[in-house]
Amino acid sequence: MKRIFSLLIAILFLSACSRDDGSGNKDLGHRMLLIGNSFFKPYAEQLDVVAADEGYTNHNSTLVFRGGDNGWAISFWNDSTTGSHQQIKDAFDNGGIEYFGMTTGSSPTNRTEGFKEWIQYGLQENPDMKVFISIPPIDFPTNWTDTAQYFGFNSIESFYDYFVNTIVHKTVVDPLRAEFPNTPIFTIPTGWAAVHLLKMKQDGLLLDSVDLSGPRATSLFTDAKGHQGQIIIDAGTLMWMKGIYNFDLNTSEYETGFNTDLHGLADQIMADHDPLYNQ
Repeated sequence: MKRIFSLLIAILFLSACSRDDGSGNKDLGHRMLLIGNSFFKPYAEQLDVVAADEGYTNHNSTLVFRGGDNGWAISFWNDSTTGSHQQIKDAFDNGGIEYFGMTTGSSPTNRTEGFKEWIQYGLQENPDMKVFISIPPIDFPTNWTDTAQYFGFNSIESFYDYFVNTIVHKTVVDPLRAEFPNTPIFTIPTGWAAVHLLKMKQDGLLLDSVDLSGPRATSLFTDAKGHQGQIIIDAGTLMWMKGIYNFDLNTSEYETGFNTDLHGLADQIMADHDPLYNQ
């Protein structure tokens, strides 16, 4: 009897440490190469924490980071003598990359540059890899209203919606899909986490005492530029879990440490995301 009980415990433990990918197969995690800047890095780092917490034991990521425009795909590509450029190539050359993630950012005259070059390079040794682009929020959140109006929009919500669905999807993703028809390319609109949480704060709907700007642990943003506080990082990372792993956030055991329902927020944002640009 004791042996049967132990066997049952072991089965339950293994079940808890793996996730069904929807086809009856257990998804234990994937190997990823992630490149970007400071509006990308926190989610990539936190993804390692959340994926492990949720039982994706084979989740493994290589993160290559540089600040600002230097973290754009085209900057990594053009700076061919740098260690970061070679690190990306080495990760690709070693093979086994299942997901390749980048942040937005490119010349307005050629929005696919950088993305195209890295995808072409990566597919040589990783022909089955999937590609995603994390779409950050607009920077300088205290100026969001003025910025939106400058571009002819009446709110940051309408401007960000345009940025996601017209700029990124139509001028970056669609041409890349045409160029690489056999490679899945999708987006995660991570910036909506910042937009919605700021609106919730303004409307008195947050269940946490969180400042607009200040320390990462207790603020929406850490500076005027709009770098993410932990509450935004957690919400955005849960969006990555949904976008990459198609993880059911209603079953998540990850504790964010906040009273505000970040799982529900992330789930709703991803449900509202154009399904044509999901994985």
